[in-house]
Amino acid sequence: MCSDVAIAADHLRKVYQLYTRPVDRLKQIFTPSRSRYYDEFVAIDDLSFQVMKGEVLGIVGRNGAGKSTLLQLVCGTLKPTSGRLVINGRIAALLELGAGFNPEFTGRENVYLSGALMGMARRDVDALLDEIIDFAGVRPFIDQPVKCYSSGMYVRLAFSVATSVDPDILIIDEALSVGDGDFARSSFDRIMKMRDSGKTILFCSHALYQVESLCSHVIWMESGKVMEVGRPESVVTNYQSFLDRLSLGGITDEFGQAALRPEDSTPGGASAISAHPDSETGAATMAETAPAVTRILTTRVTVGGTTGKTLPVRSGKNDVHVEVEYLAPEPENRPGVAVVVHAASGQLISSCGTWNDGYCPEVDARGYGRVTLILDRLPLLKGRYNIGVLLFCARGVFLHDEADPVATLEVSQDGVARGVVDLPHRWTRTDVDSGPDPAGKHEHPGAATAITPSRWRVETVAATQESALLDLFASCFGHNMSPATWCWKYQLTREPGSAVYEGDRLVAFAAVCRVWRGCVVEW
Repeated sequence: MCSDVAIAADHLRKVYQLYTRPVDRLKQIFTPSRSRYYDEFVAIDDLSFQVMKGEVLGIVGRNGAGKSTLLQLVCGTLKPTSGRLVINGRIAALLELGAGFNPEFTGRENVYLSGALMGMARRDVDALLDEIIDFAGVRPFIDQPVKCYSSGMYVRLAFSVATSVDPDILIIDEALSVGDGDFARSSFDRIMKMRDSGKTILFCSHALYQVESLCSHVIWMESGKVMEVGRPESVVTNYQSFLDRLSLGGITDEFGQAALRPEDSTPGGASAISAHPDSETGAATMAETAPAVTRILTTRVTVGGTTGKTLPVRSGKNDVHVEVEYLAPEPENRPGVAVVVHAASGQLISSCGTWNDGYCPEVDARGYGRVTLILDRLPLLKGRYNIGVLLFCARGVFLHDEADPVATLEVSQDGVARGVVDLPHRWTRTDVDSGPDPAGKHEHPGAATAITPSRWRVETVAATQESALLDLFASCFGHNMSPATWCWKYQLTREPGSAVYEGDRLVAFAAVCRVWRGCVVEW
């Protein structure tokens, strides 16, 4: 294997044996070649890929696609049924944090135990011990059995051990960071530093925005097979389209798996924050007793000077203002603000992020900030849409807080255009030259001329009711014409004539008749 390759999988396959009864397992042991007492479940099927050193490989797929099985194969906690897997470097895994801890051991003893399981010598653990303890924030309890730890202390210590050993390959399953508050931000920053220092990372997550932001390549898995491998912007888009088809169509796949609900694919899978809408103003405001962490304080959505939770909007005519007030206690860690627009079905229509637009939100000395997004002449076509607000880190990866939805837009429109959005457009006519230029001196690619919609519409008289034509004749000449006379003069001719409409109103009729060439017009 090339020295630049960190992980190489060649036709990897993992099959589980499923037994209906315990006795069937015993029968299989004693008669392995005579009968088969089990059913096979293929978790990984013929999977091949390479990860170069320093790359960040994202793995996406629905629950049951085989993602966690693949990560366990890479970690060595599972053995492949067939195929070849080569690992070049030391691995640290954020799978089930603390799974290897002995509850009877103290925190200090479990640090040494975990280090030994990762292949570290005791002297290496000694050098990192203080850093591990301080990062986890458990120094007062480090010599107590971990069975006495709270769940937060337990996870923090496990995370600190896993990320302090300076691994060559870091594996993250589902969660980019752990804990809450300050530790969540610290753990996120540590992982980002590892990525920036050139560590190889396998990142498995349902948070597609994180996958697209962090990863250099992405594997999309479905039912143990690889559906697509490539750049994040391509694979994530195709995978999201697949999820949208499932959720909107309400279908099941060939394996009988139920379609995802729209809320299953929200960014980060995070729940809405505990913001409560003001019944009068429609603003969502956080409780004053919330701790001093980076969070959304207030959101207001305004259309035409009106702020509320449900707002009428005219497509292409009204501006929508989304005002966000936030708290960022650490001025050096300025947040990123995002606004998302979802259809009533849950499908993501569009999103705007300050980091993507090169805009840096400001905060004052107290850590308070306010920013307003203006959606000029909202181009969405008729329908109901929800507005959500998210507060990220400045990179647009780590989610601090979320309020979704904060308002609902009831969009109406002029005309009968169909779809979701009225894309900016114009119509042109190309006048093509009727023949080649013999001398070759004047080459004309064609002149583009804007078409102005006509006030008039011309149709054959066959498409017009006879009664409407007779009424037009009577209004022009002041007397009626019998249907028989009309038929003799106009309908029995070789050229039945043309009717002219202004909108839906018949205003003129022209024909070549037996007696005269004439025109009946009403302006």
